[in-house]
Amino acid sequence: MPKMKTKSSAKKRFKITATGKVKVQAAGKRHGMIKRSNKFIRDARGTTVLAEPDARKVIRNFLPNGGGL
Repeated sequence: MPKMKTKSSAKKRFKITATGKVKVQAAGKRHGMIKRSNKFIRDARGTTVLAEPDARKVIRNFLPNGGGL
């Protein structure tokens, strides 16, 4: 049986914490900053933690070696 592979795109977008949660960059910061408010840009700084149902999907489908959810 071949080894299960991690999706290369998911490797670059998600990070699994020690407790099994999934960290992601805040969305909406790639382009179009002029039309966004300063408050939005400030609040979208840094990383955020995915909700549990979404994290479960990410780990099951894209990061099989990442965590035991």
